Parts: sequence; C-alpha cells; structure tokens
Amino acid sequence: MDDIKHSGAASAQNGAAAANATDAWNLHARPTVADLHGENHFAQVARKNWLTSTKTPKVRPEVVKKELWDELESADFAYSSLLVLENLQLLERYLWPGFTEDASKYHHLLLALMVNVKRRENLASWELFADKPAEFSSFFRRILSMTVDPSQPTKIRTQLISFVIGAFQSLDSGPVRKECASLVGISIWHNLHSDAIRNQLFEKHQMLRRAWRATSKRFDAGDDELKARLRFERSWLYTLLLDFLNRLYNSQTREEIRDNLAYGERFLELLTDLQSQLPTRRYVNTLLQDLNVLAAIRLSPMYTDEDHGLFRDLFNLLSHFTYFPIEDQTGKQLSKLEYDQEHYDAVAKLQRTGYARFQEKLQLLALANYGSVGNREELGNYLQVLDDTELIELCRLVGLRTEYPQSSYLVQDRDFFTEALVSIVEKRPTFKDVIRQMSVLPTEKVLYETTFLRTESYTGTRPLAIPKLNLQYLTMGDFLWRSFILNRCESFYGIRKDMEDVAKRVQPRGKGVNTKFGGFSKMSIPISRPGIVDVAPSNVGEEHPVYVRAEVILDVSRLQHPVRKEWESLRPDDVVFLLAVEGQDDVPMRNGHHDEHDTGEQLGLRTLRCAAVVQVQDENGRPLREQARQDGMPPRARTRRLVLNIDAKQYQEDMDRVAQGRPDVYENINLIARRKGRENNFRPVLDSIRRLALSDIPAPSWLQEVFLGFGDPTSASYTRLPNRLHSIDFRDTFLDWQHLIESLPGKSIEPHESAQSSFGPPYVVDFPAAEPDSVPAKPSKKRRRDQVEVAQPVHESLHVSTYKPPNTGPYPADAPKLNSVRFTPAQIEAITSGTQPGLTVVVGPPGTGKTDVATQIISNIYHNFPDQRTLLVAHSNQALNQLFQKIVALDIDERHLLRLGHGEEDLETDVSYSKHGRVESFLERGQYYLAEVDRLANNFGAPGAHGTSCETADYFNTAYVKPAWTQYWDSVSSPESSVDEIIAEFPFKEYFANAPQPLFPPDADREQIVDVVEGCYHHVKKIFAELEDIRPFEILRNPRDKANYLLVKEARIVAMTSTHAAMRRQEIASLGFHYDNVIMEEAAQITEIENFIPLALQNPQNGELPLQRIVLCGDHLQNSPIIQNLAFRQYANLEQSLFLRLVRLGVPTIMLDQQGRARPSIAELYKWRYPKLSTLAAVLQKTEFQTANPGFRHEYQFVNVPDYKGKGEMEPTPHFIQNLGEAEYAVALFMYMRLLGYPAHKISILTTYAGQRALIKDVLAHRCQTNKLFGLPRIVATVDKYQGEQNDYIILSLVRTRSIGYLRDIRRLTVALSRARLGLYILGRRSVFESCFELKPAFDMLLARPDQLALVTDELFGETRRRVADDVRAQDAAVMEGVEHLGQYVYEMTKAKVEALRVGGGVLVTGGDAVEDRMHGVAVGGEGEGVDEDAVREGGVLVGDGDVMEEDEDEDEEEGGVPV
Repeated sequence: MDDIKHSGAASAQNGAAAANATDAWNLHARPTVADLHGENHFAQVARKNWLTSTKTPKVRPEVVKKELWDELESADFAYSSLLVLENLQLLERYLWPGFTEDASKYHHLLLALMVNVKRRENLASWELFADKPAEFSSFFRRILSMTVDPSQPTKIRTQLISFVIGAFQSLDSGPVRKECASLVGISIWHNLHSDAIRNQLFEKHQMLRRAWRATSKRFDAGDDELKARLRFERSWLYTLLLDFLNRLYNSQTREEIRDNLAYGERFLELLTDLQSQLPTRRYVNTLLQDLNVLAAIRLSPMYTDEDHGLFRDLFNLLSHFTYFPIEDQTGKQLSKLEYDQEHYDAVAKLQRTGYARFQEKLQLLALANYGSVGNREELGNYLQVLDDTELIELCRLVGLRTEYPQSSYLVQDRDFFTEALVSIVEKRPTFKDVIRQMSVLPTEKVLYETTFLRTESYTGTRPLAIPKLNLQYLTMGDFLWRSFILNRCESFYGIRKDMEDVAKRVQPRGKGVNTKFGGFSKMSIPISRPGIVDVAPSNVGEEHPVYVRAEVILDVSRLQHPVRKEWESLRPDDVVFLLAVEGQDDVPMRNGHHDEHDTGEQLGLRTLRCAAVVQVQDENGRPLREQARQDGMPPRARTRRLVLNIDAKQYQEDMDRVAQGRPDVYENINLIARRKGRENNFRPVLDSIRRLALSDIPAPSWLQEVFLGFGDPTSASYTRLPNRLHSIDFRDTFLDWQHLIESLPGKSIEPHESAQSSFGPPYVVDFPAAEPDSVPAKPSKKRRRDQVEVAQPVHESLHVSTYKPPNTGPYPADAPKLNSVRFTPAQIEAITSGTQPGLTVVVGPPGTGKTDVATQIISNIYHNFPDQRTLLVAHSNQALNQLFQKIVALDIDERHLLRLGHGEEDLETDVSYSKHGRVESFLERGQYYLAEVDRLANNFGAPGAHGTSCETADYFNTAYVKPAWTQYWDSVSSPESSVDEIIAEFPFKEYFANAPQPLFPPDADREQIVDVVEGCYHHVKKIFAELEDIRPFEILRNPRDKANYLLVKEARIVAMTSTHAAMRRQEIASLGFHYDNVIMEEAAQITEIENFIPLALQNPQNGELPLQRIVLCGDHLQNSPIIQNLAFRQYANLEQSLFLRLVRLGVPTIMLDQQGRARPSIAELYKWRYPKLSTLAAVLQKTEFQTANPGFRHEYQFVNVPDYKGKGEMEPTPHFIQNLGEAEYAVALFMYMRLLGYPAHKISILTTYAGQRALIKDVLAHRCQTNKLFGLPRIVATVDKYQGEQNDYIILSLVRTRSIGYLRDIRRLTVALSRARLGLYILGRRSVFESCFELKPAFDMLLARPDQLALVTDELFGETRRRVADDVRAQDAAVMEGVEHLGQYVYEMTKAKVEALRVGGGVLVTGGDAVEDRMHGVAVGGEGEGVDEDAVREGGVLVGDGDVMEEDEDEDEEEGGVPV
C-alpha cells in the first residue's frame, strides 16, 4: 500500500506539472478573432442562441447540458475553452439574463465557472449580479450546497472552492458580503467539541455571549425554512473541514491523489484567506484550533510526500496566520511581552494539568523550564511515559478535542495527539523574528528557490504560497509583513531577470578559470577575483563582520564613452552583483517538456553575491570627481577601481563553509553586473519596510481602524472628528460673491452682521458646530429589515465675513499672488475637506483639475496654519513637478519650499528648490537683504558696517529701526496727528525713494495713509525676519548640516516622490523631521506600502504619528501601480493602492465632476465611466473646441487597419508585439498633419505595447527625423507611461489583430481615450474590439462613425473656420481606403509642397491650384506603395519648428503594460 501511495503521489506531481505546463501554454493562447467568429463549436452555439438575439434569450437546459457542459467536460474543462465562452459573453448575454431559481445544476455550475474565469482574467465579476439580488442569493446558496455535496466530482468541487475564495475576497460587494457573513459568524461555534470551551471564551468577552444569545434567539423564532438555512450556515464550514481531513488521509489511486492534492491546495488557500482578515478570522480561528486541523495536516500523507512542496508551503502560510500574535476579538496586536506570556500560560496549564492527573509519570514535565516544554522534541520525550489512553486523557483535560465522527478517516493515533499537544505549547518565532533574519540582498540560492520559481510560472491553475493584500489587515504589523514579503519577492524577481539577461548576453564558454565570454552586455564587465582588503571585527552580539571591504579592477578600455560614463557614475551604496558564470553543460534532451525551474543553471549562472559601492577610483587609486566638460571626447581610460562592501552576513556564511572544506565561491567570481538606477533602489526600500515592521509604528489614531479596514469608513472624515474647524479663511479660493454662492449649493449664505449686502473676497466662512449626537444610533436590525428610512435633507446655514488684507509693501514684488481659477462646487468641497483635519479622498477623472485642487489646499493650509508643515508626495517626478510649479506661482514664500530627489532638476523654474539649491538661495537672499540693511542704515545716517552679517543686522534693527518705528507709531496712533504730520515724520522716506511714486497718494485720506505706512513697515520687518531665518546658515559650516537644518527647521512645504520617501525614510526620520499634513498626488498609481511610508517619515509622538490631515488625490478608474510579475499583480494583489482600497471600503470620496481638457464629444468616449462628469461652460465657449480639426472630417475616429503586406500583429519576442501596418499608418497620419501645418509639439503618438513604440520610432527615424518638413512628434510613448499627460492631438495604435489581450482592462482604455484635447485618431482592428463586452460603451460610439479615415481637402491648420457640426461638401471629402492609399496621398502632398516651396523660393504660397488638384486626384482614387522615402527626404528647405521627441527610458514592456 505504501508503494502504491508513493508512486501515485509521484505520478500526481508529474501530472500536475504537465497540466500546469499545458495551462501555461493555453493561458498565452488567447481566443483569437477566428475562434470567436469562425467555425469553433462554441462560437456557433453562441451565434445560434444568444449573440444574434435582440431580446433576452430563454435558456434551454439541453443547450446548457449537451452543447456547453458536455463539450467542456470532454475537453477536461480546458481553460482555453472556458476563455472562448467568456469572450463570447456567455455569462452576460445568456446564463445570467436567463437565470431562474429552478435553473439546472449545470446552469449553476457554468455560472460559477464563468465567474472564476473573470476573476482569473482580472475582470469585474460581481457587478453583473447586483440587479437581481434574490436570484443571486438563490444561486449562491446552491453553489454552497454543491461544495459539500459528496456526489460532485473533486475537480468540480475544486472549482467551487475557487468560487468561494473569490467571494470572500470581494466583501466590498454588498450582495456577496450578505451571503458570506453568515457562513463565518458565531453560529459556527455550535461545532466546538464542548460547551465548556465556548463558555471560557464567553467569560473573556461578554459581547460574545450577547452575540450568541441573539443568534440562538433568531434560530428559535424562525420557521422551518429559516431554521434549515441557519443549520446549513452553521455547519457548512465544519462539513468542509471534515471532508478535507478525509481527503488528506483517504487518497488511494493516482487520480484521487492528484485531484485531492489540487483540492487541498485550494482549500488551504481558502482557510488562509479566512484567517488573514479579522471579520472572518474572529470565529473561524477558534473552530480550526478546536478541530486540531494543523496537527492533522502536518501528519497527513499528503503533507509528508516529498513531491508536494506547494502544499507544505501553503500549510506554513496558514500556520503563520493561525498563530499570528493578535487578540481575535479586539484585533489588538500582542506585544512581545504579551505573546510570550500567552505561551507561558499555555505551558503552565499543561504542566499543572499533567502533574495533577499523572503526578508520578509527569513529574519531570512539571519541573521542566518553559523553554524545554516549548521544544517539540523534548516535549515528546516527556510524554513518552504515558500510554495511549493516558495521552488522550491528558489532551481532554487541557481542552483538546479527542473525538471525531466515526466516518472520519483521520488517523487518531499517538502521534496525532502528541502533535495536538505540541501545537498549543510549542515556542514559535513571531513574524518579526522571521523578517529580521531575512536578507534584503539575494544569492543564487534565494533567487532560485522553488517558491520564487512557482510565481514565474503562475497561470492561475494552482494557488501560490504567498500572502495577499486584502481589503483588511489583522494589524499594522501584518500589513507591513505582507508588504515586505511581496516587495522582496517582486524585487528579487526583477534582479533574477536582469542577471539572466546578462548571463545570456555574455555567452560564457568553458569552466572555472578557463571561462571565456563570447558576447557583451553593457550592464556587466568581466573581472578577476575580487580582492578582500579588510574584514572589520563583528559588533558585540553579532557573528558576522561589521563590513567586508573588497576591490575590483574594471577594464573599461574597450567600453564606449556613454557606457563607461555609466560605470563611473555609480554612487555610494549602489548595489552591484558579483557573478560566477560558466559555460553551459550539455542540456539533456527532454521528451516534450521543458522544465523552466533550472534557468540559472542552464545559463551558467553558478554564484551571485551582492556588494555595495563605496567609491569609484581611477587607475591611480584616486576618487573620481566630476570633471569639467571638455571639448571633444575625454582621453580613453584603461581601468577603474571599484571599492565595495560585500554582503557581510553572507560572507561569514561562505567562510564558515570554507572552514568545513567546501570551495570558496569568491574564487570563481568572474563578472560584475549592475542594474539601471531606477530599478536598483530595492535595498533601501526593503530596509525601510523591514524597519517599520519591526518598530510597531502605528497609523494616526483617527485613521488606524479605517486603514486596517474594519472600522467605520466615515470615522476619519472631518465631519466626524472632534477637532474639526468651525471657521476657515478661504483667502483667494473664491473670486467673487457670485462664485461663493455658486460653489455652495444647498446652503444658505448669511453675510456678517456688519455687512449690509454682498462683499468681495477674502471670505471667512463659519461652519455650524456638529451636534454631539449628530451621528444617529443604529436602529435595531428588525427595524432595518422591516422599514426603509428616507434620509431628510439637512439645511445648513453658513455665516460669511471678510477682512481687509494687510498691506504688504509699496513694491510690486510685495503684492500677493492670487488664485485665478474659478473652482467648481465639487472642487470647493474637496478644498474645504482638505483644509479641515482628517482624511480626504478626492477622485479626479481626466481633466477635472486635481492638481489645482491640491495646490489650493496647500495654499490654504500654509496661510491658515503657519506653524504646520506639509509633505507633498507623488508617484512620478513629472506629476510632482507639475504640482510644485503651480505652488511656486501662488502666494507662498519660496524660502519655505523644498524639493527632495533628483527630479528637482526637471523643474521649469529659475530657482533651485533642492536642499543645496535652497541653501545657496538662502545665502544669496541674505546678501540681498544685507544690502537692504545698508540702505536702511543710510536712511538713518547710522555709522558702521551694519550689513556685514545677520548678527550686525539684528543689532541695527534693535538699536535703530525698532526705536524709530515705535516713536513714529506712537505719534501716528495719536488722534491729534494730521495727515501732513504723518507723512512728514515718516522715518523711511529715503529708503523707499525707489518705490513707485508717489508713495503717499495726494488725495488719500488718513486711513489710506496709515495703511501705506503699515505696508512699508511690513516690508522692513520682512527684511529682518528673513535675515533671522538665514542666520543659522551663517553659523553652520558643514554643507550637510545646513541642508539638514533646512529640512528639519525651515521648510514648511517639502515635496518628494513616493520612491524617494521609501528609500530615505530612516535617514529623514532620524533627523527629527516633523510634519503635520500629507498631500498625495497620483495616489491611485502608488502601491499600498508606498502610500503608507510617507505617513511614517517621522517618529511617533506619544505612541502615535502626529498627523493632522491626509489628502489623497487620484483616480482608481485609471491605471493602477505597475507590477512586473503576473503572480504578484493578480494573485497577491500587489497592484492594490491604498486609494483603491479605501474606495472599496466605502470611505467617503469627493468626485470632481467637471472636465476642462477635451472637447465634449471626446469626453463622451470615457464619460460612461464617470456618470456625473460634465464639461465646463468655459470650454464649450472656446473657439478651439468649436472649430473642426483642419483636414479631418471628424474630431475623433476609429480607423480599421487591415493586414499590411499580408500581416497583422507580430511578436518577435514574448510580449514584444508589433504591427507594421498600424505603425506605417500612424506615421503617415502624422506626416499628413505636419503637411497641413499642425505643430509637431501638439501631436503625440501613443500605443499599447512597447514593441510597437519601438517600431513607430524606427519608422519615424526612417521617414521624418532628418526632414525639417516633418520633424518628430512631441513624444512616442506607451499609454501606461503617458498617464497624467495630455496633448491637443493623439494618434493611438491599438496593435492587436488576433485577440484583444490586456486591453480588456477598462482602466487602460480610459487612460488611452482621455489624453486628447482636440483630436483623437485610433488605429485598430474592428473585429477584435467591437464584440468586447467590457469596452462596448466606448466602441459603440467609436464604431457609429465610418471606420475608414475621412479627410477634408482644401484646409490648413490655423486657417479653417469650419465648425465641428458643419457638413462637408462631397467634393471636399476624401476617404482613405487603407495604409497604402494614405501613403500615396501623403506622398503626393509632399511632392506638391516641395514643388511649391521651390517655386516660392522657400516660401509656401497657400491655395495653389496645382497643389489642390494633386491632393484631390489622389483622394478620389489610386493607391501607392506607401510613402517614398526619397520623395519625403527631397528638398528639405522648410525650416521646422525644432521640436525634439522626448525619450522614454523604459524600452521593454510586457503584456500587462509592465516594464520588464
């Protein structure tokens, strides 16, 4: 029997691997247009039964059973077949519209399978069911009953468990949450083995007793139907668990082992999901421990089979969450002391109980120390003295279950009960202990661990043993632990890919010291063995050295200058990789199966060690410094010396192995590799996450529960906080009284008592105080079920007052810079909420002014709270710089602004806002103000050098300026002083002689004169106030000290990217950096941990982070964060942002609802995603939005591009997809627009794949780059990279012609359609996109117009007066029948234009008959061979506009829109 089981297990493993490989192939074999429109069986069934039907089709059971289910079953439910059915809209058009409560079993199962496919494809899966909640409830209950139906095949039940997993991951959906909540409620405690256990829990938490009584009361009061339902709910999970235990111990045949293994893996995933969220864990954890589930799994044949590595890893993950240090009922994370105390209590209970019952036999156990009892082996030795009956009795006495149903196959032997006892007293490392030992620097062994390799081959067929980012987290520590594990995996995945690429490019041959390299990679250099020059002694309590210093000689003599410069530009602490690479062994032939898990060995990658750069030196050992730019190329260097710190911990382990007689891995290192800077910041980021996880850092108390996901979603909004502001000075937010009235609809505006009527800004708005009981108590559940309460509108009255802004001085530079944006009501709501304390979530659809809102919030905080500091964070330097440049334009003192990170270099301002730039600016400003002090000294005739330093200036202010002003102001304050006396006695006349004159208007009254006087003194005071701020920079000598002082003390608005915050978190926090507010732009594009780290850049005060307000601006309906690996992106949900999670949790959001970017007709293409979105009236009135695009019949159009030269899409390398026809079409269209006079910088070409971007760039370089007639567009970019940007005219290439690919992600389409302001021209294959359910609203509008490019002749850019809605005469219309036709048309235009230029002597004469005739002739008929490059390059006599296309550094992108 053992032999049978073993061979069966091995066969199961091999079968699973084969199935995995098959599914991996199927996953990439997406349904093609031919599959969906051809003679495929399912396509024929779809056309016959639902695709062509205009009415809701009636579901016929024989079609469901014979034509759908039986066909799928015959194909063993191949994923490719399920994908075809999903693409044919089986769920949306047939199964669900025709669903009734008496639908067949197969109808229910097909529905569940389609939901699983949608989840696996990352598509919306539950929204469809919202319109029929009663039918959904019936369907869901039927599926649950089938999960516990033993007559269902194991494969089907595995699919149903996947369905349940999806449901428990989607608790933000109301109907789903309603069905799932009762399955894991307190009623499942009916299945605990004794009432005594339950009562012990009730004694700890009285609320549990009340919940239990309520549940019992509901059951007793119910009718038979309700009682049957409640019995099923309380027993569902218990039944599943018993069935799972039977499968662990009762798998006989090979097929059973294989199927039960797949089922067991999915079931462990379900249990882990339940244990990893507090609302589901609260009662489930008790039931799992009561059933001794972990002990049963650990001893099962399925666990012990050596081939079942994934099953064991899933068990370990379940164990982690089961024993996580948390109090299940309150959600409080246990401290180290509390966790240890729980362990000691359990050990003490075992000792007391054992000694009381078996005094003689267990005397040693009772006297043993806690560490000994908590050790698995030693405890087993103590228990050996008991016989089996006594051991079971001991288990019963300590509260363990000792009896199971008679039908159970669970082996209840001595080992099982010993394991059960061990499980309650074993000393386990906490999650902190685990991550403390995990290195952030990889080795070859770590990179090629089986766990990592599984994530690369992930297809969705099997689960993965990695944590998921859920809607909720157990504690802050749990969130940080998951983030660390997943970010470490993602970082190591990128490193492995880069190192494999290097190994592949260098083409190693030979072994050991004889290894030669036949290729080249600019990211690596062959080296000799690194020389170890210093090994520092270890610190006290540590075993590894403090550092291990090594030197590596780089031969750079053959490197091109740009590549050598990159190596010389390595900065301190940059991580480089030391590799031992050898030639490949002969790869054995494989019978149709390629194992991808040994890629590193196949490429010859034998060893990998990490090192941090200390210094780059020249050949003489001198540090390389920035060299002045020289004319021509610098002299060629031969060598560079790289001083490194090798990973000290790993070095010690390597040396320990050498001491045991194993080879020294450093002897064989022969290659050094580096990575691109933006990708190589993994070490400081992982260090930051680990430090946070080990520090017990909390979120702000008012945000903690909302962040973790189980608090009231509205509790962090300012309306619910006790410290809300009752009055806000809006300063320049409102432009006039009418703007104020329009911006606060539904509220009555009452002017202050002193004002008789309306008045101008600034406005101070008083908000009514919130009543203590403004949050109504929840009505009883019975009332909520029986009654529908209608919320009554709340009438709010706001009191508005004003004040006279102080005079800031007589010079034009003294005048404050005021806002000129007329904010909409939604924007005003967002500005109000952002100015108030608490959490503000602003959802900004494309073009709705998110950045303007964020800027005004910053301005209001800056002026209303002068003692508070604000941190600005964005995902990209580009977005941060856009925000920063708008801030600079407001009335904010530039000395309070600071920009951290290298993106500051791209700021389009004359002033540097970096740390060192700010210091220099301070010192420069200091010289200016000291010169002003000298002028003031001349004004007073004060002898001496008062303007030599800030110190002397302060003395001058105290000795001369303040006394003179005090004496003068006393005189002015006297009622007897006349206007003439005030003017005559003014003490700063000479100083202000260079101010705009007259300083005192001749017809001004006394109040106006006094106002001028105060303004002048304000100017003088500002001089000395600024000098006081500059004074520390005179005292501090070290540039680093000056920069740190600026950050910690002076700057009030600090901006950085989320990546910079993650990299520098520890450094910034250790400086004592303090801030009160965080404003995050692009928050929906930032991963959740990068959302959190900016909240924790300071050390906690009094046990919490002292944040006043958090403002998140973003749009979760556009692209999410970019994650390279499919497993981490989809399975682990690493692409989840905090912004999206808060929206899903129901946190109140403010949706900006008026766009000012695009024509209303273009905005309609994506408005269906934002139902309340409208267009600003000002946009409708602008001429550019009313005028048609010259030369085009339509302002937007989808152009169907057929195969070009017999080819559609091509894939030269995986995920590098290209389409030559669309590339040629896009470039020809760009050339056409340039010939009409469109400025190149107003045109952008976008595409959905990096391969297509590279191809378009090649075509542009071939046809346009050197010809000044055309030049290059503003940018050629992928859609993902262009998010946040816009341009007047967009040419978009969709690329795909076989299948739709990842463009089914609506978020990506939303970005693509919303980049254009005036013109959008989309190139694609109609048959691919017209039948896609998710994209239907947009493509219905696009395809309502002809799909051949419609042009208009006799129009030029800047001269057209045609309106968008105007008809075009037939003789002026031209329709392009394909890329060849458009190419010929552009060719003829180019020849005509060059000819006209020659005739005009370099000046183009518009309206020439010859030119127009030539254009019209081509438009009517005739196709060419494309654009003739010789004709295009001919006669480049027209001077172009000099636009240069911006380069995008990331050259590769995989199918998910992700840079590789």
